Amino acid sequence: MMEQKLTQSKIPSLKSSKTSLSAKAGSPPTLTAHVFARLRDAIVAGRYKPGDRLNESQLARDFQISRIPVREALMQLEEQGLVMNQERRGMFVTTLSDEDVQHINSIRVVLEAEALKLCQLNMTKKEAKRLTALVEQMESWEESTELHAASVDLQFHRGIWNASGNPYLVKTLDTLATALFAHKALDNVSAETKKWRLHHHRGLLNVALGESDVTPEEAMIDHLRTGYTDPARFSSYAAQAGSAEEKEIKATNNEAPKKALSRSTKTKKSNKTVRSKKNE
Repeated sequence: MMEQKLTQSKIPSLKSSKTSLSAKAGSPPTLTAHVFARLRDAIVAGRYKPGDRLNESQLARDFQISRIPVREALMQLEEQGLVMNQERRGMFVTTLSDEDVQHINSIRVVLEAEALKLCQLNMTKKEAKRLTALVEQMESWEESTELHAASVDLQFHRGIWNASGNPYLVKTLDTLATALFAHKALDNVSAETKKWRLHHHRGLLNVALGESDVTPEEAMIDHLRTGYTDPARFSSYAAQAGSAEEKEIKATNNEAPKKALSRSTKTKKSNKTVRSKKNE
C-alpha cells in the first residue's frame, strides 16, 4: 500500500488524456512512447531516485492502461541506461558511481563537441532563434520546480544534438546524457547554484552560433565543470593537458641547472675580476 501511494504521487493518471493522445500536437505517436516520455521526465526530475523500483503492475494501474505498453516503455528506458533489470526483482532506476559519471562525461565532451561543430555548420535563423530563446529562458529562471529546470536544460542540449543532423549522434548522446541529467537532479544544491549552472549555457550558444573563439571542446569542458569535478578526466584532452604540464615542468627542471650554472659562471668571473684588481 505504501508503494502504491508513493508511485501515484510521482506519475499523474492518464485518465483524461488516453483517448486524445494521438490528437495532441507534438505528443508522442504511441501509448508506449507517451509512457516512456512521462517516466523519463520523472526520472530526470529526480522524482524517482537511483535504486527506486519501478513496479510494472503498479505503473499500469497508475496510467490506467494494460501492462504491455508499460513493459515496452521500461525496456526502452533500460536501453537508454536510465533503468536496470535485476533478475527476479524487476526494474530499478540506475545508480551511477562518481567514476561512472566521469567516464560518461569524458565521452560526452568528445561527442557533444562534435555536435556543436555540426550545429554551427547547419545553423539556420530558425534554429538560432529557438536555441537563443531557450538560453534566455534559463537565464530568467527563478526558483521553481526541479522538473522545469532539468527540462529546459536538457531541451537546450537536445536542440544542439538535433541540429547536428546526425540521428546516430543524437541517439548516442541521448542515451549517455539523459542518465547524467537524472543523476544531477539529485544534487542538494541551493537555488542560486542551480541558477548559476543554468546561466552557464550562453558560452555553448555562442560557439554554436559561431560567435566565440573558444573551441567546442574547451566550451564543453568549461560548461561541465559547473556541475562536475574533472569532467574530462578519462578523455584524451586530460591526457594532453597532463602531457603539456609535464613538458612544462620538465622544461623548467632542465632550465634550472642551466640557470644555476650560468649564475655559478658569473660568480666565478666576478671573483676572478675582484682578485685581479687586488693584485694590481
